[in-house]
Amino acid sequence: MRAAGAGWLVAAGLMACQPLTTRPPYPPVPEAATTEVRLVPREATRLLAAALQRDSIRPTRVELRDAWLETSWFDAASGRRTSHRRVGPGVVRVVAWADPSRPGFSKITLETTYRPVADPSLPDRELDRQVPRDHPVAVKMRAALASLVKQYGGPPAPSAEPRAAPEADGESGAPPEEESPTDEAPPTEQEVP
Repeated sequence: MRAAGAGWLVAAGLMACQPLTTRPPYPPVPEAATTEVRLVPREATRLLAAALQRDSIRPTRVELRDAWLETSWFDAASGRRTSHRRVGPGVVRVVAWADPSRPGFSKITLETTYRPVADPSLPDRELDRQVPRDHPVAVKMRAALASLVKQYGGPPAPSAEPRAAPEADGESGAPPEEESPTDEAPPTEQEVP
């Protein structure tokens, strides 16, 4: 009887180690394209998968519950799944995550990766690199994200902070000088309009 109880505890312990998500155990590459869209994560994932399918890039896995999708490795020129060696920017894979960002909005992170080298001494994920910004598949991915933003809406415009009234010191009635546009930080390349 005691052995059966111990076996039950071991089985329960192993079951507790099972992940509650189907998402990949790794984060997106830092250079992945990101945008915010006015859709909940599940719907953003479904619509992104449909947009990729229309663009001849077929996701092989779409997990609506966990809001992510991925393609198999495919030939960048033809869009066809490939069995060629996964080395060089001619063979890529797309993975996208949709995460809640604010009520009714999702932040979509979409990576298009390739492997510059084959190195059996390293885990495969450590070899993945984001394709260059002008790579044909990266251009398609940014266009798919921009299309979702255009159709469903992007992040709300930043609220304008009220300016402080100029102090009445009697010396000058001129308004305070405004910052030059060059003082503002340029938008990051990762964000999609």
